[in-house]
Order: sequence, then C-alpha cells, then structure tokens
Amino acid sequence: MPAELTELDQQIIEILSADGRATIAHIASSLNIAPSTAHTRVRALIDRKLITGVHAAQNYAALGRGLQAMIGVTLRPGARQENIRLFADEVRGLPDVIQLFFVGGTDDFLVHIAVQDSSGVRRFVVDHLSARASVASTRTSMIFEYHRNAVAADFS
Repeated sequence: MPAELTELDQQIIEILSADGRATIAHIASSLNIAPSTAHTRVRALIDRKLITGVHAAQNYAALGRGLQAMIGVTLRPGARQENIRLFADEVRGLPDVIQLFFVGGTDDFLVHIAVQDSSGVRRFVVDHLSARASVASTRTSMIFEYHRNAVAADFS
C-alpha cells in the first residue's frame, strides 16, 4: 500500500470497486464515519487519480454477444513501431473489442472480443486481423468463464 494511501482510503476504494454506485451515505455507514468525511476522502481519491472512473459491467450474453475469445496477435518484423501504433489505434476501435493489451512475450497483442457465436470469432479474425499485412499470426482461445477482481485504469 503506498504511504499516502491510508487504511480508510483503501477501505473506500474496496467498497467502490465492489459497487461503483455506492453512495456517500453507504460508505460512511459501512465505515462508521461521518458522511462529510466520506465525501472529502472520495473527492481526494478522485483528485489524486487513485479512482479514475466508475464502470458498468455489460451482460454480453443478454446483448447477443455471448461468446468471448482472447486472440493473441504477433506482428511481422519490420517497421514495428509504426505497425504497433497503427494496429492498436485501428483494432481498439472495432465494436467487438472489449479490451486490447499490448504485451511482451510470444504475442505482441492480446485482443479480447465478444461476439454472437463461433462464426463471429472466425469473421473477426479473418476480416480484422489476418487480412492485415502487418499481422504474422494469430492464436485464438475461447473464454469459458470470466472473473474480474477489479477494473484497472489505463497505463497512460
């Protein structure tokens, strides 16, 4: 825990991570502190960019996109810096993409998608990844179950 993050701050972050819609009154009651203290601490966490947003979790199955996959993408050598930027800028904007990770290791990127069915995965890989001259290979893994402990802020 960073030195400037108190135990109370950590508890507030945990409450808001579990339920981003938790009210100041709920936070205050849960931690046995005054609402004004809860408000001041939450505001300070936001101002210090320790809390960067509140997020809604989408039910992709209910939205007709019940199949999720993680696709490892390796780019071809040559003009890598330009290809990395271009790939990231174009792929992150595709509607099926939930998350895009620029990683080290075997893959250059991991692309997390949600689509209707296995044909949607195939279409995404063929139309949006394999068709790119900069892409050397892809590896697709279907996601059977997903558990998220927290929502991380962008690294930038």
